[in-house]
Amino acid sequence: MFDKIKNISELITYQAKKFPDKTSIALAKKKMTGGYKYPSYTFTQLDKRINKISNRLSNLGVKPSDKVLFFVKPNLDFSAITFALFRLGATTVFIDPGMKKEYFLEAIEEVKPDVLIGIPRVHIFRHFKAKYFANIKLFITTGKFLNLKSHSIYKGLKKLDDNFNAFKPDTNSLAAILYTSGGTGKPKGVCYTHNTFIHQTKILQKEFDLTSNDVDIPGFPLFSFFTLALGMKSCIPDMDAARPGECDPSLLYRNITDNQATFAAGSPAIWERLADYCLKQNLTLPSIKRMTMFGAPVTVDLHQKFSNILPNGTTYTPYGATECLPVTNNSGEYILKNTWRNTNNGDGVCVGKPMLGIKLKIIKSSDDLISSLKHVQVLAPFGIGEIIVTGPNVTESYYENERATILAKIRDGNNIWHRMGDVGYLDEQGLLWFCGRKAHVVSYQNQFFYPIQIEAIYNQHPKVKRSALVAHPKTGVPTVVIERHDRVTDLNDLFLMDMRNLSQNNKFTKTIKNFFAVNDFPVDTRHNIKIDRIKLAEMIKELR
Repeated sequence: MFDKIKNISELITYQAKKFPDKTSIALAKKKMTGGYKYPSYTFTQLDKRINKISNRLSNLGVKPSDKVLFFVKPNLDFSAITFALFRLGATTVFIDPGMKKEYFLEAIEEVKPDVLIGIPRVHIFRHFKAKYFANIKLFITTGKFLNLKSHSIYKGLKKLDDNFNAFKPDTNSLAAILYTSGGTGKPKGVCYTHNTFIHQTKILQKEFDLTSNDVDIPGFPLFSFFTLALGMKSCIPDMDAARPGECDPSLLYRNITDNQATFAAGSPAIWERLADYCLKQNLTLPSIKRMTMFGAPVTVDLHQKFSNILPNGTTYTPYGATECLPVTNNSGEYILKNTWRNTNNGDGVCVGKPMLGIKLKIIKSSDDLISSLKHVQVLAPFGIGEIIVTGPNVTESYYENERATILAKIRDGNNIWHRMGDVGYLDEQGLLWFCGRKAHVVSYQNQFFYPIQIEAIYNQHPKVKRSALVAHPKTGVPTVVIERHDRVTDLNDLFLMDMRNLSQNNKFTKTIKNFFAVNDFPVDTRHNIKIDRIKLAEMIKELR
């Protein structure tokens, strides 16, 4: 299937020929009388819709290599518009609208887009921030009544030809620029080629044994691109994709069961809510075979919850980054049988073995540029260091950011190794153990404190919802910040005694004595679960 594909959108055409009347994309839409209806496109209808939209965009002036800023909410045409841009040969620019405002506007200014496609609210916003959108020559709205010098993507669409010759990309043709979440600094635009997407699709199909018989509920909208490309039905659930941590689990449960979904993917913040709802209501999800969680480390407790909810399936925790996705994978079933005790003892989180075609190494951590693989020191098993990876899905560069590219990439002949910005180690079986972001490691008095190892110790206390290791902003002392289930911020002597006893009973935490509490941890906007440790350190700056 993949051998002759050059443009990622051609996979939809392939599936339309193979499964013309099979449902491709569906949308969960509430009925006035209660329950849901699921308007949908077959694969033939989706492929023709993509062609019509391609013709509409081409008629409006969108050309191959144009950079198209894309702000469309998940709906029935979300994938169709995106695949149309791929089919045209344009470069789709995905920037998280929830990104910090200054970074968001800087990213738009940096990428210098040629075209904007967005919902009406985006066009109103850009009207008040005109200088950041100054490079854009063509404004397109997904609404029907807004003007503001914008063109409706739907005007005259029904009358347009439903055939379109797909752009034939070369190996360097950009398909998209995806911005990182910016968890450890300013977000960067990652350059994706059509080959990158094609290899990712191939890896995911192999790793999860996905077939056209599977049904997907994408908690993260972009994931549906892969499942549609594999001939799966993808049903967009009734939730705000920009706020996954606020989803209504009862609605999500209904969407899964209505569609007999076999595959679900998204942030652990979504699945935590769903798990608690199912357990409280004594419900199971017998249709789900694979529940995939990504964006942040997944707790042993969440795997355990789903072991009681998924009678015919298990959880999965693929590890990767925007620059290289996916890298490794592990299952909740394996974790609960083999590695959870090690995690609770502070050994890190086991994220599994490398996926198809991916190689990884652990090297001595460094903040310096590494120009060649010859200059790295590869560590022996159990040595904690920097994680680097290579494979067909490793992106080559950041957009218009040569300095960041040089720092993040290591050349090895024709191969490119990506520095993940994470630390961990390999065990004697070749399993990768994740110990945290390199930027979050606390160095104090010639000792390194690794966040994932440290936090696992305190997270086991029944009153602790989660914990975070930071360097105290004034002294640099390793400090553990607590978010309690009861949201108490004034820690009493008894609780502090418990924390210090936990410290004394583990080799990784013996010297930790500083504890603070806040009622809510600041988290990232994309997955609503990665802890913003920079902001958290500022929050405790004035606490005593």
